[in-house]
Amino acid sequence: MSVDLPADPSVAASIVVPVRNEAENIAPLIEEISAALDGRWAYEIIYVNDGSTDATGERLASAMKQRANLRQLRHAASTGQSAAVRSGVRAARGTIVATLDGDGQNDPAFLPDLIAALEQGGERTGLAAGQRVGRQDTGFKKFQSRAANAIRKAILHDGTRDTGCGLKAFRREVFLMMPYFDGLHRFLPALMRREGYDIAYVDVVDRPRRSGVSNYGFFDRLWIGIMDLFGVWWLIRRKKPTPEVTEVTEVAEVTDVTEVR
Repeated sequence: MSVDLPADPSVAASIVVPVRNEAENIAPLIEEISAALDGRWAYEIIYVNDGSTDATGERLASAMKQRANLRQLRHAASTGQSAAVRSGVRAARGTIVATLDGDGQNDPAFLPDLIAALEQGGERTGLAAGQRVGRQDTGFKKFQSRAANAIRKAILHDGTRDTGCGLKAFRREVFLMMPYFDGLHRFLPALMRREGYDIAYVDVVDRPRRSGVSNYGFFDRLWIGIMDLFGVWWLIRRKKPTPEVTEVTEVAEVTDVTEVR
């Protein structure tokens, strides 16, 4: 069972990578993440092995012998990308969490830009979202993505061009206070705005998958996400203003009152 861990001041950022059957992509991506972040932040890499049936677990175990900051969480059975991301966030020790897909299409070189955008935005910025340019997908998938994004923007008014990009950075505590459902990671911009947070956007360059076949990322097919879309719309509509809370620490002096009989 996954457990929410308290933040560790020695870890500035946690990089969460959900994977299923991505054995051939493990080592190259870890090298790229390390090249992007070494010497810039104290960070950890959390791979969430979502019920892989290939050598993903073994490749991660081998890499962990060489890298003290690499962790592996394993789902006994595949439960999907949203569940994998949430398991990683719950186990993260950093106050900032960054995510990217494990197939190599998301370039880790953009992780520093995302983390920096979140930090520079201050406490009111809850999310730095990657926005893909030069997408390396089939024409049919691009069409599906454009249609879904257009309908999502029209209904949710989240101001986001591309919610399907796996490259994101957000504040761990904000993510964990959101209502959880399958597909949550695709609606982070709308839900962040629902909580009153600003969003920073970073253009990122998409690239082809290195090897294997796609296991995640099919939300862009409109007929799969339509129920979640209207569910998020309902959540936004039902949101009440967040009260401004302050704790009163001063104790008022009590004046003696003489009881009159």
